[in-house]
Amino acid sequence: MVTITINGQAVEAPEGTSVLDAATAAGVTIPTLCYLKDLNCIGSCRVCLVDVEGEGLAASCNTAVREGMRVRTDTPQVAAARRANLQAIMDDHRALCATCVRQDTCALRDLASTFNLTDAPGPLPEPAPWDADFPLQRDSSKCIKCMRCVAICEKVQHCAVWDFTGVGPSTKIIVRDNLPIAEAGCALCGQCITHCPTGALTARDDVSLIMEAILDPAVETVVQVAPAVRTAWGEGLGLSREEATPGRLAAALHAVGFDRVFDTDFAADLTIMEEGSEFVE
Repeated sequence: MVTITINGQAVEAPEGTSVLDAATAAGVTIPTLCYLKDLNCIGSCRVCLVDVEGEGLAASCNTAVREGMRVRTDTPQVAAARRANLQAIMDDHRALCATCVRQDTCALRDLASTFNLTDAPGPLPEPAPWDADFPLQRDSSKCIKCMRCVAICEKVQHCAVWDFTGVGPSTKIIVRDNLPIAEAGCALCGQCITHCPTGALTARDDVSLIMEAILDPAVETVVQVAPAVRTAWGEGLGLSREEATPGRLAAALHAVGFDRVFDTDFAADLTIMEEGSEFVE
């Protein structure tokens, strides 16, 4: 263990621990954007800057603690540097927040509000072409080059769909080998969408197509509910496990306008048995 001082408070942390993790364990909040614990500690966003005595500003996510280190996270200089770095990110971001699907869950928007930032004064960047039929959608104009998608896809999902080219301001996130996304081996797991801090990665929105089918009297609409959906559907609506019953889910889907609602429980059991048999074989 080593002892460091954070904002005048003595903090003990295991050797090799990052300043960010040591501060978090001590109850000191340091803002982050590109950081993913143990996966993406590259300090590219420079939002987690702290003032290390004798060294100046440093990214806390990839700066290791050492005996006697003195760190300040709350100085005006630190706040100004974080704000300037966030503003630079915002200036290169297509901030159409009112129509963005991530408007309520965007980490960049939350930090921009915290630091009282303004929208970019110049023209907004334009998105690069993308396959509109693919279930995973990407808007490059909202990408902040945080590398979280690259890290989660390569180190956790082991698909390595995402890659990057260039350095510094010229960095770009690309599909591996510049392949079309449909040919890049994407498993459609959704982890890159979940870990993207902005609206750069989203799922294809088919709600309008569904509503057209529901409103067409010549179309019979059918829902098949998977066990995972039946189990967890109430969480997003704030319903308890006792309230979120399969019957209530079926009634809600009928109320939306679907003609028939089926539970896929038994079919899912068959799928599990078949997958297990194939794996053993």
